[in-house]
Formats: sequence, C-alpha cells, structure tokens
Amino acid sequence: MAVAIVMEFEGTGLEQYDQVNRLMGLSPGGPGPAGSLSHWATMTEKGLQVTDVWESREKFDAFARDKMGPLTAEAGFAGPPKMTFHEVHNYFTAGNGA
Repeated sequence: MAVAIVMEFEGTGLEQYDQVNRLMGLSPGGPGPAGSLSHWATMTEKGLQVTDVWESREKFDAFARDKMGPLTAEAGFAGPPKMTFHEVHNYFTAGNGA
C-alpha cells in the first residue's frame, strides 16, 4: 500500500537539500529513487518541508536508513526530521491529461 510521508527538517535550508540531491545524483524534475512515486520540497517558517509518496513504508524506511539519513548528516542537516505518515487512498502519475 502506498504511503505519504511529510518530513519537517527544522533549521535546514534549501542549500543543504540541494546538496543531498546532488550527492544522490537526483535532479529537479527528474526521476526519483526506486520506490518513490512523487516528491516535492518547500520552505516553511521553521525550515525545509518535504512531502513524498512511496510505493510502501518498507521501501521508504530502507531508503531513509541507507541513503537519506547518512547523506543528510553529511550535508549538515540540523537533525532528523519530524515525520508524519499517511495511508494513500489515491494518487496520479504524469500523463497526457484529460
């Protein structure tokens, strides 16, 4: 079952976020990691907020443990994010439109 994850990185900026994406070999508008269905990032009053939809909680957890955690630490993120998980009822993928 697909899962949505809202991650709040208090005290973290876009420069650090961009650095982590470069380290992962990801580029804006390009494909995401295996298992990722959608991703967007924005700044809030408190810091960086990332919202993802993943194919499963297990795939996200493996990615967070093996990639995201070590690379955010390397990039100097203020600490681990506050994470909220939601079961996904529906999502859309890129297409030609209706």
